[in-house]
Amino acid sequence: MLSLSSTMHPQVTVPLSHLITAFHCPRNTVYLPSSGSIQKLNRDANSKPETYSSEPVVNLKDLGLSDLRKQQLDELFEKLLPGVCTSQKSVPSHWRKSYISAQSFFENKHGHSSVFRALRSSLLQRPQPSPLKRVYTQLQYWPVLIQSRGFKTKRTSPASTSSLLKDFMKQPVETVNLDNIVKMENIPKSQENSYKNGFAEGFLKAQALTQNANDTQRRRRVMMVILFCVLVYAVSKNPFLSVRFRTTGFDAAIDPVQMKNVTFDQVKGIDEAKQELQEVVEFLKNPKKFTALGGKLPKGLLLVGPPGTGKTLLARAVAGEADVPFFYATGSEFDEMFVGIGASRIRNLFKDAKNSAPCVIFIDELDSVGGKRVESPMHPYARQTINQLLAEMDGFKPNEGVIIIGATNFPEALDSALVRPGRFDMQVTVPRPDVKGRTEILKLYLGKIKHDVSIDAEVIARGTVGFSGADLENLVNQAALKAAIDGKEMVTLKELEFAKDKILMGPERRSAEIDDRNKKITAYHESGHAIIAYYTKDAMPINKATIMPRGPTMGHVSLLPESDRWSETRSQLLAQMDVSMGGRVAEEIIFGEENITTGASSDFDGATKIARLMVTKFGMSEKLGVMTYSDSTKLSPETQAAIEQEVRTMLKDSYERAKHLLKNHAKEHKSLAEALLMYETLDAKEIRMVLEGKKLNVR
Repeated sequence: MLSLSSTMHPQVTVPLSHLITAFHCPRNTVYLPSSGSIQKLNRDANSKPETYSSEPVVNLKDLGLSDLRKQQLDELFEKLLPGVCTSQKSVPSHWRKSYISAQSFFENKHGHSSVFRALRSSLLQRPQPSPLKRVYTQLQYWPVLIQSRGFKTKRTSPASTSSLLKDFMKQPVETVNLDNIVKMENIPKSQENSYKNGFAEGFLKAQALTQNANDTQRRRRVMMVILFCVLVYAVSKNPFLSVRFRTTGFDAAIDPVQMKNVTFDQVKGIDEAKQELQEVVEFLKNPKKFTALGGKLPKGLLLVGPPGTGKTLLARAVAGEADVPFFYATGSEFDEMFVGIGASRIRNLFKDAKNSAPCVIFIDELDSVGGKRVESPMHPYARQTINQLLAEMDGFKPNEGVIIIGATNFPEALDSALVRPGRFDMQVTVPRPDVKGRTEILKLYLGKIKHDVSIDAEVIARGTVGFSGADLENLVNQAALKAAIDGKEMVTLKELEFAKDKILMGPERRSAEIDDRNKKITAYHESGHAIIAYYTKDAMPINKATIMPRGPTMGHVSLLPESDRWSETRSQLLAQMDVSMGGRVAEEIIFGEENITTGASSDFDGATKIARLMVTKFGMSEKLGVMTYSDSTKLSPETQAAIEQEVRTMLKDSYERAKHLLKNHAKEHKSLAEALLMYETLDAKEIRMVLEGKKLNVR
């Protein structure tokens, strides 16, 4: 119970909220707040249900406080609720009220107190014999409902702000020049000029550095713009390079391209494969010509062959000749770490192709997506991509007008369901070119560089057995680089021979320091090979002999077949063995058995391989007969011993034939070795002149 007593009035009890309201209200009448959200805060255990009534109007007279002065009321409220009432007299005169906060943050923000409005609907109207007692019972809730802030800020009028700005603008700005700095630093007069010169030089240098930095940044921007424009131009000129999935998402698709700049005229050396693909072009250009008789267009064409033989070039030529949309993709582009993405991309590819029919789909490296299906518990979904490909190529949904061309280096790795008729109806082998094809390819690439018109491309083609089209292109390019390094205006036969040797045996080792004795041994060794090759009937013609170290060899003799050999006779195989033995025989005859070297190890490997094939594969042994012996582990010890004895006999006979031939031509052998020591490298014409006893022209 909180009681207020006065000498002039009887004792009264009033709610504390009424006192606060009466204090803040400018008039003597105040409104009693009601409760809405906090119901029956003063409910006792024995209280009865309360009835609600309208808000009563209470003035200071009703409260018995009408005779109190304002100062007395302030003191009274300050004692009852410290911080609620603050006398304005304590506020300094230079402060002006700009905003006085309400009793809660909510009222500051919204302009009214939701708490007191909520209390209004639930405040009970009942007889108030002791209002101050009621307030006293509610004091435990007031710290939550009332927050006294009452902060004040100093208000500045716009006029005062503009005046301050004008005063600031009127302040004189002190100008600092070099003379003032010299005076402030107390620089002696004798050093003033040096100080000023140094200051000026530093200032100018700083300006120059800033200018250089700006110029560098400007040049970088220009270069980036130029590079971007060049890239856009290159992509627009060669759309084949820009074929990629349209988006990087999982359901990406492939855009078709038009290959108008590639034709069959650019395909050389593979005439049979080109003829097969020309038929496909006819299918695409005039399908009615073939369907009129009831035939169907082929669904797939599989290109098989070693790397670099022109499979991708053939596919480009098909699209260029047929002038139809060309969808290009590699097998690895369908692979993804997420399950089902490869199958989804296959579906999208064939969906777009059917909408663009007639068209060509080319899948390079088909083995990466169409490999054999295996049962693997580790990858249960690995077969979804190939299954989708099988369904698209030959399923319930027709794909008329869409021809699929696949290319692979490993046809044995493809799934059997993929290569059956109805999916890949035609299988075209793209082999390495023969001597005629190599000649055409060399002429094609030589036409793109500056070369000597006297070059015989057939000579280079004869010495590049087993070269693919890509290898021949690299050979011509290496020759052009060699001619540029040597400062020549055109490519000659010498540069082409150099490039061929570099590709076959590696670069020259001119930095290797070889003493005269080893050079002499190498010269007689290589001369022995050349003498045997020159005087043996069925040996291949000599192309060149050299003692220049190249790759792992100290020298070599290259033989040039007149044409590609599809099969070899027994006499030709024995001649190859004799030529291989010529190097060791020459060392033994010239330097003695005690001074033979290890340089003939590779020669013996080749001769032994030929002899073993003749005995076990080719049936060229009189003792073992016409029978093959493929698996040596299943042979009896007697048979194995017989094979070894026969191989040893054939090698010994070859060695004796080579020794006999070199002894009969000792003079030619010595002349050729001395010529190699003098010139290091001799071609076929020069070797013939030496062996015929003619004098070489000084080079």
